[in-house]
Amino acid sequence: MQRDEIIEKLKDSGCRITKQRLLILDTILEGKFTCAKDIYYKVAEENDSIGFATVYRMMNTLEEIGAIDRSSMYKINGSEDISKCEKCMVRLSDNTTVDLSEEKWQEILREGLKACGYIDNQDIKHVLRESGN
Repeated sequence: MQRDEIIEKLKDSGCRITKQRLLILDTILEGKFTCAKDIYYKVAEENDSIGFATVYRMMNTLEEIGAIDRSSMYKINGSEDISKCEKCMVRLSDNTTVDLSEEKWQEILREGLKACGYIDNQDIKHVLRESGN
C-alpha cells in the first residue's frame, strides 16, 4: 500500500490525520523494523512528545485497516544475521513487556535450545521465522 492510499483508509476509518500519525506512518514506510520499540525510538528522535503508546496504537490502527501485517513486519529472514536485531520486546500474556538487548536475546535463545537438547556449544548464526497464518 502506498502512503496516500493508507492516509485515505485512515480517514475512511474515522482517524484524524495528525502530524504525529503522519510521522509514525512515514517512519514505518521508510524502513524495516523488528519491533514497535524500534519504531518508537526512531520517531522519538524526530518528536520526543510522542509516547510508545501512541506508536503502538497507530500500529494497531494500521493493522486493522490492512496497511501492515505485524506477523511479516517483524519477520527475520533466514538471510539476515541475528545481530541486526538491536532490541527485542517480548509481550507476555498479562500484557507486561520485557525489553531484551540483542546479547540477552541470543543468550536466552541459546540456553533454551541447549536445555531442550537441540544444540551443544554452537553459536546461533541465523533465525528463520516462517509465517504460517
